[in-house]
Amino acid sequence: MTWELLLTFNIASIAAWLSPGPAMLVAIRTALVKGRQAGILIGVGLAFIASMWVLAALLGLHVVFKWFPWAYIVVKVCGAAYLFYIAWNTWKDARKPLDVKTEAKSRPLIEGMLLNLSNPKSVLFAAAVLVVIFPPDISAIAKAGIVINLFVFEVTAYTILAYCMTTKAVSESYLRLKVYMDRFAAIVLSALGLRLLFQK
Repeated sequence: MTWELLLTFNIASIAAWLSPGPAMLVAIRTALVKGRQAGILIGVGLAFIASMWVLAALLGLHVVFKWFPWAYIVVKVCGAAYLFYIAWNTWKDARKPLDVKTEAKSRPLIEGMLLNLSNPKSVLFAAAVLVVIFPPDISAIAKAGIVINLFVFEVTAYTILAYCMTTKAVSESYLRLKVYMDRFAAIVLSALGLRLLFQK
């Protein structure tokens, strides 16, 4: 494995990370609603599971999904249900003022892990990217390097995002528009849940 291949993988990872999806949307909202530390923690949870999906792709889990379609369907339905759950709570609490004590009880690290666990398409995407970029006979050390590289990249990206979203100007703008932004987020999350549910 050369540095050129790893650079190509990182460019693909940046493109995937920047594409709109539930992980990015929830990470932004978590930082705005619960603060910088929660934004970073949910990013760590998201990054950890994203790395595990890549590891699963490297170990051939995508083949298992092809052999046993029912397993993929089960994970996909559970994932869509989780997105609907987040969307419902976001919509329901849109008019509630932020309660620091209530927000402090949340577990953003676990929430991030659950959110990325709910998207089995991640392992199929990872498998497709890995097949295109890396040769099939890469060593175990190279595979470990790919996984660690992705984890470090995602944690760094979500940390930067949390810092940007919790600046005074952004936070004050969110508080003024909280009802509308939360309702919009709920609609988008519901749409993403439907997309996950009905896409093959």
